[in-house]
Amino acid sequence: RKVLWVALVLNALMFFVELGASWTSGSVSLMADSIDFFGDAANYGLSLAVLAMAASVRSKAALFKAATMGAFGVVVLGKAFYNLQTGVTPEPVTMGGVGLVALAVNAGVALMLYRFRDGDSNMRSVWICSRNDAIGNVAVMLAAVGVFGTGSAWPDLVVAAVVGALGLTA
Repeated sequence: RKVLWVALVLNALMFFVELGASWTSGSVSLMADSIDFFGDAANYGLSLAVLAMAASVRSKAALFKAATMGAFGVVVLGKAFYNLQTGVTPEPVTMGGVGLVALAVNAGVALMLYRFRDGDSNMRSVWICSRNDAIGNVAVMLAAVGVFGTGSAWPDLVVAAVVGALGLTA
């Protein structure tokens, strides 16, 4: 329970940090990651709520979380397509700096949850979320380097599409 509470608070905090940074930088990949932080905070909260409940309730909670992650993927892919149409190029320094902070948070949470990766579907889902988030943070930082080097939005859009696909498949 303690680990899930820490993960919930850190993810909720990072949702607000990255959401603000995504708006100021224009980065879709940061927006995708901020929505993912929100989804993860909700995921941890739901896992806490059903932790001691019957297996059937935990199974329904896991299905709900899967549907939510799928919806997250659709929203991110839609926003990436929208930015592709509008041609917005994000600000890479903000992307890279916030991506680094987010990586530190997600790596720390993933390390705390590592021992639960083989638990029931709810505990596996919190591990998967944290693992995917750390991968996504590395990708956001690589996108920032790509945007900085090319002056193009393409690296940001590609990473947003990958993060959206992770949401769909997780």
